[in-house]
Amino acid sequence: MNLTIDKQQNENEVVVKAAGEIDAFTAPKLREELALLADGKNKVITVNLKDVTYLDSTGLGVFVGLFKQLKNNGGELRLLEMSERLKRLFQITGLSHVMEIRG
Repeated sequence: MNLTIDKQQNENEVVVKAAGEIDAFTAPKLREELALLADGKNKVITVNLKDVTYLDSTGLGVFVGLFKQLKNNGGELRLLEMSERLKRLFQITGLSHVMEIRG
């Protein structure tokens, strides 16, 4: 149940790379880290999920909350390089229609 979060700041974008499992145990850490980045100064938050091996409903909730926070601040959320399994989770929940998700 480990999760690592690496951040890289560019001009108006923060690129976040998550690795490990996003579940009820690790989601609060991710939520806290991402919420700090979505304060209005960063117009785009890009999250690379290539190395995420597991995502449950708590993790989905983190991304829904982040999406709403960014949208309210005029920002954008991009999710990159997720596995087919994770893409399917976002499709089933309807989130793939409101968020930018790229292979």
